[in-house]
Amino acid sequence: MRVIEPEIDEQVISSGWTTAIAILMIVLGIIAIAFPFFASVASTLLFGWIFIFAGITQIVYAFQSRGAGKVIGKLILGLLYLLAGILVVVNPFEGVLALTLVLGVTIFVQGVIQVAIAFQMRRISSNWGLMLVSGIIGIIFGIFIWSNFPFNAVWLIGTFIGINLLFDGVWMLTLHSGQRRALQ
Repeated sequence: MRVIEPEIDEQVISSGWTTAIAILMIVLGIIAIAFPFFASVASTLLFGWIFIFAGITQIVYAFQSRGAGKVIGKLILGLLYLLAGILVVVNPFEGVLALTLVLGVTIFVQGVIQVAIAFQMRRISSNWGLMLVSGIIGIIFGIFIWSNFPFNAVWLIGTFIGINLLFDGVWMLTLHSGQRRALQ
């Protein structure tokens, strides 16, 4: 009788890298929570540089794709990306303010949409209440961001990034170790 062995994902087994990345994420998360202003500025600068590189890429694409649509539209888009990136990198504090405002609007609108969808789903799904609660929390949180703007801008994004890094690192570490135990 032939024993069929389950396929073992090499990424799951290579615990060294996954553990190191998870621990690094946890440490960076704790640092970002401890120093949210610096984390906010650093993340804003990162977004600014991403916009700069996206703008340069879009401009190059516009000149290389003359036969594939409107070059002017692609060029304008690239210039807008480039200009936005430069403005954020040159003025990171104003970039933090803008990013916080966009975050507040996005969370609020997402909450409103979730509430509307939850009421539509109440006859279809028994879990519509969870979506409703999530939407209401989003609306409240969006209003909180707006009502404390610009005072919360210096700590909000850095704290969110820190919490996200911390929880991502923890789940990576626990999920990875649980998979390793399951394979032994």
